[in-house]
Amino acid sequence: MCGINGIFAYNVAASLPDCEELIATRDAMLWRGPDGFGEWWSEDRRVGFGHRRLAIVDLTERGSQPMISADNRYSVTFNGEIYNYRELRAELERDGAVFRSNSDTEVLLLLYAREGEAMLSRLRGMFAFAIWDCLSQQLFLARDPYGIKPLYIANDGWTFRFASQVKALLAGGRISRTPEPAGHVGFHIWGSVPEPFTLYRDIRMLPAGHSQLIDSFGPRPSRSFASIAQAFAEGSRNPEAGADLIGVVRTAMLESVRAHLMADVDVGLFLSSGVDSAALLGLMRDAGQERTTCVTLAFEEFRGTKDDETILAAEVAAAYGARHIVRTVSAAEFHDELPHILEAMDQPSIDGINTWFVAKATREAGLKVALSGLGGDELLAGYSSFREIPRWVRLLRPQMQVPSLGRLVRKGLSASGLARRNPKLPGIAEYGGRFAGAYLLRRGLHLPFELGAVMDPDIARIGLARLDPLRRIFPLGPAPENPLSHVGALESMNYMRNQLLRDSDWAGMAHSIEIRTPLVDFTLLKALAPVVPRLTNAGDGKRLLGAAPRTPLPDSLVNRSKTGFSVPIGEWLTQRTNDTGSVRGLASRAWACEVFQAFASDEQRVPRMSGAKAA
Repeated sequence: MCGINGIFAYNVAASLPDCEELIATRDAMLWRGPDGFGEWWSEDRRVGFGHRRLAIVDLTERGSQPMISADNRYSVTFNGEIYNYRELRAELERDGAVFRSNSDTEVLLLLYAREGEAMLSRLRGMFAFAIWDCLSQQLFLARDPYGIKPLYIANDGWTFRFASQVKALLAGGRISRTPEPAGHVGFHIWGSVPEPFTLYRDIRMLPAGHSQLIDSFGPRPSRSFASIAQAFAEGSRNPEAGADLIGVVRTAMLESVRAHLMADVDVGLFLSSGVDSAALLGLMRDAGQERTTCVTLAFEEFRGTKDDETILAAEVAAAYGARHIVRTVSAAEFHDELPHILEAMDQPSIDGINTWFVAKATREAGLKVALSGLGGDELLAGYSSFREIPRWVRLLRPQMQVPSLGRLVRKGLSASGLARRNPKLPGIAEYGGRFAGAYLLRRGLHLPFELGAVMDPDIARIGLARLDPLRRIFPLGPAPENPLSHVGALESMNYMRNQLLRDSDWAGMAHSIEIRTPLVDFTLLKALAPVVPRLTNAGDGKRLLGAAPRTPLPDSLVNRSKTGFSVPIGEWLTQRTNDTGSVRGLASRAWACEVFQAFASDEQRVPRMSGAKAA
């Protein structure tokens, strides 16, 4: 796990890249890689790579980057892990390849030398990397199917730049900070900035599951090599017909966990009281890791309530023989850490606080790597959205056949008292009859027609036109036929990709912690997508996951009400503002305002919300 960056002056009339810019961008990512750093330049100095290293695989200097092939043709800077690199290495060695290190980076480099872009379908892992081919004079970029690892790009028509962080690119000093209205609108709608946008017009994210080639003519259009929606759609068309669903899930999950334990350092676990992380602990033991260090967060505000994770987490840790660390976080610590949190947050997000503190506690425990249960709800229909969204679509789809009826109903309801009690209610008639619209209702922080009240109306209008939220929710392509599979694709490509995974990256890296997600794995998705249509009852997926370890989870944990992996941010914000409004209603919108103030320039700032408005 690392921080990567690079510059390619592809236009013959472009000035040679500045070494100081490359170093400034690289070293703005210090905590992504405190164990080492490097730089590389092509002979003509038109291409430069930077790298910050967090040593996880091959801890020796032989694993350092940027890495150059033995024949000096290829150079690579790589962020992530290739979990099947040992199998790929053995295959390459059988074909005569000679390795100089024990790293997955060198496997990536030699596999590209042999297969080029075709190698992407063979990689199991989380990755963002750049490879320079000095013979063809081409730069090749790629990002993993789920988008676990970020890769931001910028092109000014002369020079192409990339890095693992938006703030790192800005630190280089050569990229305009002109705002991107679509990014600002996206944050106000979702509480995160949807890819490929950022807050800045000149910085984009390479889409997940895509590669891109840059040569002397500039960047070519990016190409998709893996699709989450397509994987769900194929599973929907070919549902699992066998009776042994537990066996299917157990086999696929154990394989994924075993792959994600690949490391030359100890691998810990973020343990909540939920099924996902508890099942991972059992599967880690089944995979051969006899003693695992688990970290659980505790909050005084949750003591004695259903949100207290510690009691059930302790029982699970004891059942599987794990070392269990309970780390208490106070309101005072939150306020002390807040400036550091906002500084580390690469793009604005209303989430990530939980990950920040559990990653901090994990680092305090002396670990570099931890597994997370993130992704179980999206994969195995764990959210209430899997039931709500299909029901809304089924009930409201008929009125979508009448042009503009939904918008007229929405405008009528907006003038009623009902809208003041529930701002989303008017939008049900307009959006609820199709999957993308119903998903917007379910996950949206604000709906498009609300934006004029929370941000500059002109920016809202321009941003909505550039973002096109409904199309962005589900890009062009066949949707899964099964409703549960459809929602799984929506949750995976939106909430999980743009918020949960991105938050895991910046919050974990801020503490030099590599967060691995065995439930967010494209190989696992292809194995379990055919199971999703069989999850006809609420909780079916979690029951299958709970039964996956050799020693299954107790029914008391599997069947308890879902609480999530939460922090009492509503209470903490209320304590600071002395607001008497609804704590739960305050949390997301007031925190969104707090975050946006930290990112917005003076002319973009909006008035801080009162408690009443936020609620």
